[in-house]
Amino acid sequence: MSEKKKICMIVQNPLVKGGIAAVVNGYRGSMLEKEFTISYVESYKDGGKFTKLLKSIKGYSHFAKVLLLEKPEIIHIHSSFGPSFYRKIPFIYMASWAKKPIINHCHGADFDSFYLNASNKKKKLIKKIYNKCNVLIALSDEWKERLSLIVQNDKIELIENYSRVHEDAIKENINRKRNRQILFLGEIGQRKGCYDIPEVVEKVVERLPNVKFVLGGCGDIESIQELLREKGVEKNVVFPGWVRGKDKDRLLRESDVFFLPSYNEGMPMSILDAMGYGLPIVSTHVGGIPKIVHNGQNGHVCDPGDVQAFSDALIKILMNEDLCKKYSESSMEIVKQGYSLEGHINRLAKLYKKTLTISGVRVN
Repeated sequence: MSEKKKICMIVQNPLVKGGIAAVVNGYRGSMLEKEFTISYVESYKDGGKFTKLLKSIKGYSHFAKVLLLEKPEIIHIHSSFGPSFYRKIPFIYMASWAKKPIINHCHGADFDSFYLNASNKKKKLIKKIYNKCNVLIALSDEWKERLSLIVQNDKIELIENYSRVHEDAIKENINRKRNRQILFLGEIGQRKGCYDIPEVVEKVVERLPNVKFVLGGCGDIESIQELLREKGVEKNVVFPGWVRGKDKDRLLRESDVFFLPSYNEGMPMSILDAMGYGLPIVSTHVGGIPKIVHNGQNGHVCDPGDVQAFSDALIKILMNEDLCKKYSESSMEIVKQGYSLEGHINRLAKLYKKTLTISGVRVN
């Protein structure tokens, strides 16, 4: 029996808030670990500056030990833009010095501020670092096109994010009575479109006075609450904080619509999670969202900032139970056909084998 190939994965702490940790947490205990020996090196955790710095230093030390003692065949780095890019530079240099093939899984969203609007000095650094990697993983066709401004197109592989289908929840969702609850999950801030939400709430409340918006996440909560108070609709919105586990499961089961008015995205796990529960989606046509949210099929995509379109779409879904059920079933089917965890892992395993073969490692 051939020995399993070794992969070293640079990841966040499993409890970190956000999509990267959610993606990686799906790998733990999956078929990926049965096919490959995976070492997880944590490079980041939530907390203050000192906590983050200490975590990075420990990550570099741990990675050095893995390189020396475990001798992995591939280094798979999960990265974003901004500070995450700079934190990953030492890992990329260390892997490069050790002559290990590097797969950089790019989860970033705001490409304009990261690269397009950056100084020439920063652009040069980004190109230098990214071109030390053998492969960049893009989350959507749009992001593949954008990353091709930095590296050659043949270095970029498209592997979209995934969802888990919750059959029992979908059955409950389709058959239960509507409660007019709209759910948002994510970082509460400008990039996710949260400053547009108070005006959306105001417009929806005019037609549906008993509507309830649940904004699950952390960030600029006080600023959004102040805007809601100014419009007199604060009673229609609750802020449960960052939710995970049973609380997240409950909110996804009991909500009627998932709402994400983002200005920048890759392939948001929050939407894929919601679709795995059979929720209709109202979002924006940015990043990979239009590939999973199809107008008139499982929801609606609007221009970022178009509060009237958001409001009309939410009201339309909430006032038509048959439409809500139709969108719910379609969300489930879209996930089943193209965005399952199994399919995602198969594509990742194929990429590992392809990278090993190109690097001269025999793959059985």
